[in-house]
Amino acid sequence: MNNVIIVAGGKGLRMGADQPKQFMAIGGKPILMHTIEAFYSFDKSIRIVVALAKDYRDHWSNLCKAYGFTIYHEVVDGGETRFHSVKNALELVGDGWVAVHDAVRPFSSKDLLNRCFSLAKEHKAVIPVLDVTDSLREMTDEIDSKIVDRSKFKLVQTPQVFDVNLLKNAYNAEFSNLFTDDASVVESLGYKIHLTEGEKTNIKITTPFDLQLAKVILTE
Repeated sequence: MNNVIIVAGGKGLRMGADQPKQFMAIGGKPILMHTIEAFYSFDKSIRIVVALAKDYRDHWSNLCKAYGFTIYHEVVDGGETRFHSVKNALELVGDGWVAVHDAVRPFSSKDLLNRCFSLAKEHKAVIPVLDVTDSLREMTDEIDSKIVDRSKFKLVQTPQVFDVNLLKNAYNAEFSNLFTDDASVVESLGYKIHLTEGEKTNIKITTPFDLQLAKVILTE
């Protein structure tokens, strides 16, 4: 069985808006609805769990009614961090494979989702990545820096897809500030992460510029 945890616990402070960014509208409806639709379009039997800040559960319910949004999904309380939100959501996840996805990445294609889930059946832990095209510098202290080999780095996206039992086992760990995504939690067990090619259009909408870019992607 396929499952997805959509992490929507953020408050969107970088957007400078009066509501979290996952509730902002593009293409006539909130970003989070687009994200849910992407997974439902990929697999209509997928179990969808949304981790949402407790203070916004009523707001989301009202949005679903206002927009006539009827795709079935379950909602759990988001935690203090992404780690705690995912940990809460895992309690509702059944056997099989589970994707963990940013609520504000609404443009994951069927091809990307199919590839990530298919590879997870073989490798158990799969994440999409992009090549770094800009030059990178490493800060050696507060002032000085040095060039680094960009070919040794990748930009990480979601969905990150895992064998359910593997991810649940990984989330038995104590929280660490080193856990910046779900792959880092699994990697702490000593498990190897398999990389697959991501998509440039699979953007994470976190700033006003991203919001404008999202509108361009939708029109095309």
